[in-house]
Amino acid sequence: MTRLVVAVGGNALAADGTFEAQRRRVAATAESLAGAADEDDALVLTHGNGPQVGNKLLEVEAADTPDRPLDVLVAETQASLGSLLGRALDARLDRPVSTLVTRAVVDPEDAAFENPTKPIGPWYTEKEAANKPFGTKDVGEGDRSYRRVVPSPEPIDVPETGAVDALLEAGEAVICGGGGGIPVAPDDDGSESIAAVIDKDYTASLIADSVDADRLVFLTDVPCVYLNYGTDDQQTLESLTPAEAREHLDAGEFGEGSMAPKMAACARFAESGGEAIIASIDDPGAALHGRTGTTVRPDR
Repeated sequence: MTRLVVAVGGNALAADGTFEAQRRRVAATAESLAGAADEDDALVLTHGNGPQVGNKLLEVEAADTPDRPLDVLVAETQASLGSLLGRALDARLDRPVSTLVTRAVVDPEDAAFENPTKPIGPWYTEKEAANKPFGTKDVGEGDRSYRRVVPSPEPIDVPETGAVDALLEAGEAVICGGGGGIPVAPDDDGSESIAAVIDKDYTASLIADSVDADRLVFLTDVPCVYLNYGTDDQQTLESLTPAEAREHLDAGEFGEGSMAPKMAACARFAESGGEAIIASIDDPGAALHGRTGTTVRPDR
């Protein structure tokens, strides 16, 4: 039996317009994944929620309703997307599917809290931004160039991985780690919610390592990873070691908001002995079984 952790981006599950449009997008994604997994594969699915949290923030702004904490919005979108995915997969797989609302523990001393970098939610004018109760930065162009900016610390633990492992042992597929998890930090009462956004790629790597997955697969909108992306000297990367991946990361080859966290997560997982793949969501069967994309393999 092969244990697979598959990470799907939030944009792959987003849809413009109605809830029914999103339901159709989720159903199409579930059908592709169900058709790609072998009967004896143990399957864990993680997913992004950036567009969905953004829409929640837009709704609050448009309706002028009381602000809800960011961790609550992450939990809400985890549950709603996880429910849709769970029902869609359950109808297509030959096994039960469980959805877990998942936390991500962070270090409150993480340097990310001193330098928030993740823009979220609506755009504001400078005057509007000055009156907001949260931190904003000028991150765009034109009159409405300000957005709320929050920290993005790396997760250090996912408390629910024991439950994920138990469900896999019971023969179930599991959906978890939505949006990177609900950010929490340890305190005297157990854990404290944190206004932050967790990178889902790092969370997927933590989950894969914790459940002893054989393969971690990131399904994206590009067929593989490139050096010198978008230039005349663009080069395809088919296979590399964790050390080679880190060399490219240190050289600044990959975008911080896109490919860099995926490559860092792949290197971390491969260093633990697993195989990590970045490949196109258009061919999940080939991606799940290592026949396409960019593969980061353990040093032999």
